[in-house]
Amino acid sequence: MINVLKPGLLSSIQDLGRTGYQKYGVISSGSMDPFSHRMANLLAGNDENDPVLEITMMGPVLTFEEDILISICGGDLSPSINGQPVRTWRSLFVKKGSELKFGRCRKGCRAYLAAAGGFAVPEVMNSKSTYLRAGIGGYKGRALKSGDLLETGKPSLQSLKITEYLSKQILNRPFVENDWGIASELIPDTAAEIRITRGRQFDLFSEESQVQLFKHAFEVTSQSDRMGYRLNGPSLSLSEHAEQISEAVNFGSIQVPPDGNPIVLLADRQTTGGYPKIGQVAAVDLPLLAQAKPGDSLSFAEISNEEAQQLLINREIKLKELKQGIFLKTRGGN
Repeated sequence: MINVLKPGLLSSIQDLGRTGYQKYGVISSGSMDPFSHRMANLLAGNDENDPVLEITMMGPVLTFEEDILISICGGDLSPSINGQPVRTWRSLFVKKGSELKFGRCRKGCRAYLAAAGGFAVPEVMNSKSTYLRAGIGGYKGRALKSGDLLETGKPSLQSLKITEYLSKQILNRPFVENDWGIASELIPDTAAEIRITRGRQFDLFSEESQVQLFKHAFEVTSQSDRMGYRLNGPSLSLSEHAEQISEAVNFGSIQVPPDGNPIVLLADRQTTGGYPKIGQVAAVDLPLLAQAKPGDSLSFAEISNEEAQQLLINREIKLKELKQGIFLKTRGGN
């Protein structure tokens, strides 16, 4: 059991998304940074899709009502337990009664807290993600509030193995960190440049707009949320007016409304959109996009569909190797 003393700016339960229901108008939701979500679960001994706590900008204050195995990945929001700084991207065994706080947002803007066994919340349409606007999924269909009590599920054998190893080292401390974590070269770095492929309507934009998209930076505005980032920068326009038929949109689709300021669609995006799409963020760079916050500057670099696919394949190969490495570490292998 985890007690929420303070909820933070926006803390919600998310898994990797509610798939298969967009045809009924139900959005996907899910974690904004799926890579950090998956890593946090692996370090807690969970399945990659298990629900985690997505923490935005200003984190919550939590107390643990029992001994627990957790991990924190994603942006660096200065976590500490009983006043002692905590390192991210590794497994943590925490003693009952300890208090977890988050401080200054030093890097990125979203952190992911996984607990052994995942968070025990009801499944709605095959997902435990919170759909905030509809008020379904997650913890009572909403962001956390002070006084909430979060229950965790049954830990896996992997979680129990990690817990057994760390519990022998804790002594009189409130928590103990694993002596190994995710290698730094595997952790996406916050970057101003986001790789994109051409959108379906790219050729309908003026030549000047096509050049401006890749030549100039865009600022993430304060009118941004989990649904999409509104960007300020060079105005983008079609070469001539053309009626657009609404069609499916993806995580990372870059739409351009009539005002010429692009919108990058994110986890809580609508199911269809009628604005022309000038670009599509490569799946491998979605974690970089998710860690951008208002005021940050983004630049776009063009790659081909083939390059985007190969980058994603390469990352998944590395993740498969990482999973095997974690398995061997926790089972005492070499």
